[in-house]
Amino acid sequence: MSSTFGLIVRFELRDDVAASGFDRLVAETREGIVATEPGTLAYVVHEVPDEPTLRVFYELYASKEAFEAHEARPHTKRFLEEREQYLTDTQVTFLSNPSGKGSMLP
Repeated sequence: MSSTFGLIVRFELRDDVAASGFDRLVAETREGIVATEPGTLAYVVHEVPDEPTLRVFYELYASKEAFEAHEARPHTKRFLEEREQYLTDTQVTFLSNPSGKGSMLP
């Protein structure tokens, strides 16, 4: 059995207008994730106090295969294509071997 697979993504947005557009795109994407992705265990988007043009995502998948299925979904492909117009920088950190407290942990 595959172990869970996670990542943290930090998105820096151009300005407040870009942040609004990005947030709308995220909300639309999240609808597809909730409706069609049982292997996506957590897809959490954070705003950062005192940094209105920063968003931090925490994503946890049942397996690497569930992450790959997420990436192949039409709503995710649309997000990946359209997000660039809002961004100045993206940083991705992949995670493995989670431990701690949480109902999604092995």
